[in-house]
Amino acid sequence: MAASLYALVDGNNFYVSCERVFRPSLNGQPVIVLSNNDGCAIARSNEAKALGIAMGAPWFKIKQLQETHGLVALSANFCLYGDLSDRMMSLVAGLGHRQEIYSIDESFIDMSGIRGDLIKRCRTIRERVLRWVGIPCCIGLGPTKTLAKLANHIAKTAERKPGSYPAEMAQVCNLASLDRGALESVLANTAVDEVWGVGKRISFQLKQAGVESVLQLSRMDLATVRTRWSVVLERTVRELQGQPCVDLEDVAPDKQEIACTRSFGRPVTELADLKEAVSEFASRAGEKLRRQHGLANLVHAFVRTSPFRPDPQYSGSIVVPLRRATADSTRIAEAALAGLAQIFRPGFLYAKAGVMLLELQPDSVQQDELDLEPEQDKDLGGLMGTLDQINRRYGRGTVLLASTGLAGDRRHWAMKQERRTPQYTTRWEDMPVIRA
Repeated sequence: MAASLYALVDGNNFYVSCERVFRPSLNGQPVIVLSNNDGCAIARSNEAKALGIAMGAPWFKIKQLQETHGLVALSANFCLYGDLSDRMMSLVAGLGHRQEIYSIDESFIDMSGIRGDLIKRCRTIRERVLRWVGIPCCIGLGPTKTLAKLANHIAKTAERKPGSYPAEMAQVCNLASLDRGALESVLANTAVDEVWGVGKRISFQLKQAGVESVLQLSRMDLATVRTRWSVVLERTVRELQGQPCVDLEDVAPDKQEIACTRSFGRPVTELADLKEAVSEFASRAGEKLRRQHGLANLVHAFVRTSPFRPDPQYSGSIVVPLRRATADSTRIAEAALAGLAQIFRPGFLYAKAGVMLLELQPDSVQQDELDLEPEQDKDLGGLMGTLDQINRRYGRGTVLLASTGLAGDRRHWAMKQERRTPQYTTRWEDMPVIRA
């Protein structure tokens, strides 16, 4: 049986790289992408990192860098990022037998048993992604997913900071090909908090115990790790030792809860505006639920003011049981609006609202008594399927529930996205035009 081998492909500074595909003038410039409502930095170019901009840095604290250092700040353009992610993932799938899309910019590939020059194979895929999609990426290989993730970090660091690791590890790093001495040298040179799944709290505790490097963590006694920390950290140590404990998930597991929540672009005071927002969130949640072929039994709705403002504070929430399990957006929105009517209080400046779907079950699980429901109470499955198809084909928001109001910036509660670039690949009106 062939030894296991995993690759992790990760798009470099992914959101920023997506923006640079259509705006090459941004190459070499400090660029950040801002969160919803242009609140804080959620992606940074290497040049922006060099300015000391931290992940999550509030925009109002760093906006002066526009004038002093030429910082470019852009609103998040998730439609563009999602489309370019799909294109990238379809190409990197050719690396091996199976693929697990871990996040919008990361993908695990099973390369077990593949022969030939694996570094060359990875560089070919990397060059293809860069040429065909425009996204630079790095690839890490290892006998376990944890080591592949670590190898990817090394590949990125060696590219961004020459001299930190051997030059041949830049862009593509294969830890599985190193002899024992070379591997231990690399692990000894890597801080323990770079290990996948070792967060700030655990890394602090490990350092307090004298475990500073990945090599030291990999040599820890398994029984001690399990007793003092957890079975999860024990599994991580086993993976660092080369023992696969986490297999690929060919299909992402169904979510146990589905939520759609948003902060508003400006304070909302009127019930009518909140109804539009909650209807929109309920519709989005229903779409996500249908995508995993599920049904919901409970709808949780909430509204709240901003804790960062000096205004009077209020937070209200309610769980509304559904008459029967459903994935019908009209039924979900109806329940959410009924809950909103009970928790709304006039006189407050609302900053956020949301809808969560609870007690989910597969749509294949049905109860016999459902057949006894009146015809008008049955889910409008055909209508919802048609709604989803139209919105997938022509763009999200093409067809909406009437209670969501008119789409666009005329909604008082719409998010701030003052710096968003065009949706070049998903919206006909935004498609770039080259004129002879």
